[in-house]
Amino acid sequence: MKRLFWAFAVITFSLLACSNENEGASFPDENENNAETKTPEEIWAAASDSCISVLIDQFMDKEKGTFWAAVQNKLPGRTQYLYWQQAHAMDVLVYAYERIKDKDPERAATYENYFKLWFENHANNWYDWRGQGDETGFLNEFIDDMAWISSTMLHMTEATGDDTYFNMAKKIYDTHMVTQGKEDEKGWALPWKTTSPADKDTRYICTNAPACVVACKLYMKTKEPKYLEDAQKLYDFITANLMLPDGRVEEPPLTYTQGTFAEAARLLYHITEQRSYLKKAETAVVYTISSSRCVDKGLLRNEGSLDADDGLIFKAVFIPYAVNLVLDESTSYRTREEVRNFLLHNAKTLWFEHMNRDLWPEMYCGPYWGNTYSVKSDEKNGTAYMCAHASGASLLENVTRMLSTR
Repeated sequence: MKRLFWAFAVITFSLLACSNENEGASFPDENENNAETKTPEEIWAAASDSCISVLIDQFMDKEKGTFWAAVQNKLPGRTQYLYWQQAHAMDVLVYAYERIKDKDPERAATYENYFKLWFENHANNWYDWRGQGDETGFLNEFIDDMAWISSTMLHMTEATGDDTYFNMAKKIYDTHMVTQGKEDEKGWALPWKTTSPADKDTRYICTNAPACVVACKLYMKTKEPKYLEDAQKLYDFITANLMLPDGRVEEPPLTYTQGTFAEAARLLYHITEQRSYLKKAETAVVYTISSSRCVDKGLLRNEGSLDADDGLIFKAVFIPYAVNLVLDESTSYRTREEVRNFLLHNAKTLWFEHMNRDLWPEMYCGPYWGNTYSVKSDEKNGTAYMCAHASGASLLENVTRMLSTR
């Protein structure tokens, strides 16, 4: 299979557009004589760099390190409330930073500065400008929002070695997340939001899966038993109340919750060495890539609407965790190959068939990778959307990681 992909890469290499001067862009010249010598990793790295340059140049407020909802903040009213999505847009840059930090230290330093700005501006937390925040700047009524933001901070520490991000994630978890836990006959778990007593019963997967990931990572770094206990209780609540035998994690099955649960289970496996955790991770991801509930014509389906931002970024959450499962040598060979081939198919379809690279730097990923997205096709707003583009950028960057570390 890998030989077939290499052949495919050589054949399609000439489709890449010409090089340019913008930040991070590295389209190979279609007339290069040494195209045959390019490896798949180099081809996908060039594709990812180009897509990320669009993410930064078209969607980032570079003075704040945060992202607008639409190109050049064309829809400012939507950007005001763009908080949890910031975690997954920035996560694309963190993965890219890990890839380039030794090869391109100048660009890596630019990315690291964006991390600091993002942190200093509290990831665009709308609680701040409403005057409802706290001394951390990251408090929000939605516990899932804080979980996603904390997860990205933990990734920043893993990438940079700077414990500033880890310490803040730990403080958010200890102060604002775990303190909201509720226990009853169903088990112990966290609510979705905290604004009213009734909200204590909103113990959804969107909160408890990322909180489980955060608890696992806090345990892995601190070795404090309380974090592992929290993670196991959250996992037990999910599997007892929210997961179905076929691999669906809550109803309806959404890619971001499927993937996040799988990552939580995978981390618990490595902490405890209990194989049952990894089996659950495989079941959730395989369901996602094979069920018609999540897949449309062989590609991850469009889960969002151009009138909203949540669903457009769901795939940016699933993709990295699916790649983690592929790269995990403990995962069964069959699952690794099945997920790997599925992700490669999605990436090839997006990049070689449905990215209009002639429009670069206004080259955008749409909400469904089986269609070529055009700003003109959005008659209502005439713009492109950060969350949709970030999902495509995540796909290309993480497929690059998948090939580079295989």
